[in-house]
Amino acid sequence: MTALEDLGLPPAGVAALRAILELQETDPAASTTVREFAAAVDRHVADSLVALELDVVRAAHRIADIGAGAGWPGLALAAALPAARVSLVESSSRHTRYLERAVAAGGLTNVAVVHARAEEWEAGIGANDLVTARALAALPVLCEYAAPLLRDGGALVAWKGEVPPDEATAGAAAAAIVGLEPIEVRAVTPYPAAERRTLHVFRKVAPTPERFPRRAGMAAKRPLGPPPRPLAS
Repeated sequence: MTALEDLGLPPAGVAALRAILELQETDPAASTTVREFAAAVDRHVADSLVALELDVVRAAHRIADIGAGAGWPGLALAAALPAARVSLVESSSRHTRYLERAVAAGGLTNVAVVHARAEEWEAGIGANDLVTARALAALPVLCEYAAPLLRDGGALVAWKGEVPPDEATAGAAAAAIVGLEPIEVRAVTPYPAAERRTLHVFRKVAPTPERFPRRAGMAAKRPLGPPPRPLAS
């Protein structure tokens, strides 16, 4: 397993994430089944920080981590990029209360916890250089969530496993509708035992139509993308 000190973080970042991981081990509101410290260094911290391989992540000044859950990757990126402002966007009040405790435990002054659905976060519209999402939804849904929140030229980075071809095709179609385009699928190995980990990167290349964001829940209920294929006769 990876040692926290071996991940290239500044000393203050190591101290912040150590305190957060210690809280996560014991706080029942943490939205994860991976609580043991050493395992969480790999499964949460290293898995989050692998995105620093991407220029769009390292250069971001305003980051929105949507569906933040237990706070990954947002907490790790905030510790690694202290000059960036990170918003942890989460709709569950139980989880946001935990996130506030985690931010306080880590002393991360560059993090704000936002209690909202991504589709209803009005203050985030057009305000972010980077939107991140880990273990949240299929690519078409993520594109619809992210596009309104991004400034022109901003990027969505989605942490995924192996993505089926139909999801990738639907993601590209949805991206085109909301003003994004896929620019890279990066295969990554964030820790030695990781399997089939990928980062899917989309760039905002055109304005998002005014009809977005749709009403809360519609992106998942009626995802954008190509129409279903007709049944063979």
